[in-house]
Amino acid sequence: MGKTFETIDPRTGEVIARVAEGDKEDVDLAVKAARKAFDDGPWPRMSGAERGRIMMKYADIIDKHIEELAALDAIDAGKLFSWGKAVDIPTVARLIRYYAGAADKIHGEVLKMSRELHGYTLREPIGVAGHIIPWNFPSSMFFMMSAPALAAGCTMIVKPAEQTPLSALFYGHLAKQAGMPDGVINVITGYGPTAGAAIASHMDIDKVCFTGSTEVGRKIMQAAATSNLKQVSLELGGKSPLLIFDDADVDKAADLALLGILYNKANMFPLCDQLNDEFRLKCRGEICVASSRVFVQEGIYDEFVKKLKEKAKDWVVGDPFDPRSRLGPQVDKQQFDKILSYIEHGKREGASLLTGGKPVGKKGYFIEPTVFTDVKEDMMIATDEIFGPVMSLMKFKTIDEAIKKANNTKYGLAAGIVTKNLDVANTVSRSIRAGTIWINCYFAFDQDCSYGGYKMSGFGRHLGIEALHKFLQVKSVVTPIYNSPWL
Repeated sequence: MGKTFETIDPRTGEVIARVAEGDKEDVDLAVKAARKAFDDGPWPRMSGAERGRIMMKYADIIDKHIEELAALDAIDAGKLFSWGKAVDIPTVARLIRYYAGAADKIHGEVLKMSRELHGYTLREPIGVAGHIIPWNFPSSMFFMMSAPALAAGCTMIVKPAEQTPLSALFYGHLAKQAGMPDGVINVITGYGPTAGAAIASHMDIDKVCFTGSTEVGRKIMQAAATSNLKQVSLELGGKSPLLIFDDADVDKAADLALLGILYNKANMFPLCDQLNDEFRLKCRGEICVASSRVFVQEGIYDEFVKKLKEKAKDWVVGDPFDPRSRLGPQVDKQQFDKILSYIEHGKREGASLLTGGKPVGKKGYFIEPTVFTDVKEDMMIATDEIFGPVMSLMKFKTIDEAIKKANNTKYGLAAGIVTKNLDVANTVSRSIRAGTIWINCYFAFDQDCSYGGYKMSGFGRHLGIEALHKFLQVKSVVTPIYNSPWL
């Protein structure tokens, strides 16, 4: 307690501010407040309509502070300011309104029992939730976790990533303005091994949600198991494939491939058929569902490579406050160095650089859009989650080969398919082991469409009604029926 740490501007590498460094004692205080608010406070005892009304007000207040919030994510996370104002922050407000509308529609069901009993179920809030959010989407992920938990009637502790704490602190302040009762949202800033570990292992937290690396996800599960067996939801790493078949529109496919690896603005809108000049995508490659493995059928491979190289030149790397920029900086020096290290690995292992591969400028953490050809499936750039603007380009002959290559990964978060053949789309989408499949589009997120992982990409779902249900427990209530004329 009383300690602080620096938060860094990725555009320049300079210090923005010093932020409170929460530790186990601070987490204990936050959990105590959240537990009191859940056990004795009004939030879980309100009607769903009343919780929804406060959440609606919260969304309205966020709408009034779009510029400040977009600026905080730009200077702290390197996210593009214009995109934050137009898409990211308005989407946050819409997400809160979506779950506010669901708060009074939480129902159990009446059961048809097999003997003289009357049974029904209740859906009750799980209790105190701990949310550990990543640095790549500091605003979106705050509310993908918090909004359904609020609608369910839970109280919570939110720990933003140490790289991007600023907007989370402001969201905590705005929650108070909206009339959120004391103890419902508690924001703790600090490091993963201290504050994050304290949340995962706390005996008085009922559920923990984490988005981040598979390595840390394992530690979260272990801590949950050895403490109070709290429920766990994990969205972890990815090495998502994009499969482009011979009948694809090569121009559109090249746009989707670049979008798939360079995008980092979760806009929650379908992107199908919207790759045009009006829809200028603002990106930097730090996203778990990135299509970092692109497989192209051999009939169009050479044409595709030529088109991809051409289009990559349009991705201007620059300051996130510059409206001309399409690719912002990586979040910090550690991530910057990690990406450059993988690029060097790729070159040493024999892959060929089609484009990019170098840092940009003399300050900040900017990297060129990077595409490798001549990639083999066992190379590190094809197996490891790099979490940056680095694409591995490979070819295939048959549908069966494409499916086998797509599934040749320990991850299963997402995949993309580009084809005009409905039979191919149906066969491949049902054969790939991944939680989300996009056909002739990519990053087609929507607040009503859940997403999450297979295999080592985790379990549990964000968005949609499934996300609300993970913060609810089902209770069965049974009573005898006497002298009933029917069961």
